[in-house]
Amino acid sequence: MSAEPPVPSATDDDPGGRTARQIVVVVLGAAAVPLLYLLSNPHNFYDLKIYMSAMRWWADGNPLYDYVQADMLQGQLYFTYPPFTALLLRPFAELKIGITAAVFTVLTVLALLVTSWWLVSSVADRHGVSRWFAAGLAVPFAFAVESTRETLIFGQINMLLVTLVLADLLLAVPRNSRWAGVGIGLATALKLYPGIFIVYLLATRRWRAALVSSATAAGATLLAAAIAPRESWRFWTHELWLTDRVGRPDYTGNQSLFGLLNRFTTPERPNQVLWLVLVVAVAAYGLWRATRAARAGDELSGLTLTGLVAVLVSPITWTHHAYWFIPAVVVLVDTGLRPADPAAGLRTGDPSTGLRPADPAAGRAGRRRRVAMLALAALVTAAIVYGVVSYYDWGRAYDRTDAPVEFVLRNIYVLFALLLLVVLPIRRQSPDSPAVT
Repeated sequence: MSAEPPVPSATDDDPGGRTARQIVVVVLGAAAVPLLYLLSNPHNFYDLKIYMSAMRWWADGNPLYDYVQADMLQGQLYFTYPPFTALLLRPFAELKIGITAAVFTVLTVLALLVTSWWLVSSVADRHGVSRWFAAGLAVPFAFAVESTRETLIFGQINMLLVTLVLADLLLAVPRNSRWAGVGIGLATALKLYPGIFIVYLLATRRWRAALVSSATAAGATLLAAAIAPRESWRFWTHELWLTDRVGRPDYTGNQSLFGLLNRFTTPERPNQVLWLVLVVAVAAYGLWRATRAARAGDELSGLTLTGLVAVLVSPITWTHHAYWFIPAVVVLVDTGLRPADPAAGLRTGDPSTGLRPADPAAGRAGRRRRVAMLALAALVTAAIVYGVVSYYDWGRAYDRTDAPVEFVLRNIYVLFALLLLVVLPIRRQSPDSPAVT
């Protein structure tokens, strides 16, 4: 007589229970995002309008980099992107600003969706969670943070650059694709700070990808020079070196080391030698840790550390540039949720097994460390959702940063970036192995 088939357990497949709970969590998280945008400051595509006005000014036969627009907070603002970016933006000058804003918004939303999926897919697989559920939690979080809010409501292109970089470092480079490096090269030609990822490729000895990215950036730049030689010569020989063209460096929205030093010394400028020494030290240490992560197989931690280096060493890092805290939170949460290593605390010495009983202190240390990672993830999340400009310092007059509490609040991204350079985990690829630091 044949055995009866086993009765499915309620925990094996529970579409009416577990799946329903997951859907509720995702829907509630997504529903909170519009509220956050309503509470944020409506910049009304301010930066995008500057870009489009500059393009129309240029189309009328005026020198591109002569365009200037008055700003109530930062004095005079200019068009500061490389000529290659200007060539790509130029066709949008023929469209109504509402259509252009819609195109930029849709592209940014798609970029957030795609990159969030890339960030959480492997983490979801490691923890036995549905990828759709993980993405459903990650997407509202990514939309809620200040860098995304500022990108969307200013009409910035940052998420398009992030997509190019992540496509290279999470997909093309690990697979040794012939296209590896193209994304980083294009991003560098569009806006210079992604060039730090070419340095990262060199540091991690991905020579072919580094060569491809350098050649791509150079090719795009030379193409722009051939089409717009006067603007290219002026940008690369003069405008590139004038940081005042993009706004006041002491404004709280500038979350770089240079911004922090300026807020200490306003109205004077900080000591340039001191700033350069800090830049070299931070870049060397951050890229050293990023290289360790890449060699351990942790591509996400490696590129995140490199992105945090870019945030710190760039003279101007507006809050909409600070995307790299999002993958940092993913790494922290993944580390905090990883199960303890079954061999943690075991010591050699037992003749029969080669191991002594587990050391309880080591187990407790591992648990404390995981709790610390989750706590840090919560603190970083709170900081980047609240932001330094959206709800705290928007529209305030400039003054020195002297009081300790104000120092922390006005430099919170800089301080967290420095902390993460030191403590961001480098994860081993085995799901049961502890992270290394």
